[in-house]
Amino acid sequence: MAGEDVVEPPADIALLHIAPRRPPGEERIVARFEGALRVHQTVADDPLEERPFLRELPDRARLALLRVDVDLGARDVEVAAQDCAAQNDFGAHTGEVAPVMLKDVGCSHVIIGHSERRQFYGETDSSVNRKAKAAIATGLVAIVCVGESLEEREAGNAENIVKRQLLAGLEGLTVADTERIIIAYEPVWAIGTGKTATPEQAQEMHRFIRSVLSETQGADAATSIRILYGGSVKPDNIGQLMAQEDVDGALVGGASLEAETFAEIVNYK
Repeated sequence: MAGEDVVEPPADIALLHIAPRRPPGEERIVARFEGALRVHQTVADDPLEERPFLRELPDRARLALLRVDVDLGARDVEVAAQDCAAQNDFGAHTGEVAPVMLKDVGCSHVIIGHSERRQFYGETDSSVNRKAKAAIATGLVAIVCVGESLEEREAGNAENIVKRQLLAGLEGLTVADTERIIIAYEPVWAIGTGKTATPEQAQEMHRFIRSVLSETQGADAATSIRILYGGSVKPDNIGQLMAQEDVDGALVGGASLEAETFAEIVNYK
């Protein structure tokens, strides 16, 4: 607004400029993602007094991630997003956050197919596959989530469900692509249900996942792919979980929201 300092936005954010009020149908609107910085600079060259309706419309997720990346600086911590779009092309995808946009603001990883995305937002095995391919093509590491519900486990279908999710989610990916794949096993039945998966149950499923990967991607790739456990990880169970042969790490949910609790998990040894 007039009289305020102009803050340079990151490139590739959406910027909307509406010229001073004119007769209906004559408002001038400029809105774009790629190259938005050039639009900003063009507008900034004019007296701000003539631009009373200057507004920036950044994607909030991207700017939040950018801020995290800036704050982390050179620390040995990497930034991941919780989801991404299946498209990397610039087009009519309003509201979507493309993998290339995440990469642009400092992300190195992105979670794909989280159980909540599958349950509440219509995520499918097919969309997981498309997102994983888009993320890998951009140079991101895709953290692909798999896991069965309580009903599926009690019906004896846990392995069938997880195998289906793995095969469909990784369809068309090469052995080279698997260098940018991490698998996260989420036993949905052990998240917020009061039921707890034992370290032995986690190991059993992780071993099964690695066997499926060995069949599809080869033994070497299966050995190198990290498999994370993501079912109510807490300070009191992280040690036992990490002691399991095929548990390579943890996808921490609610416990990561409290700094002291999360620090205990990270420094479990």
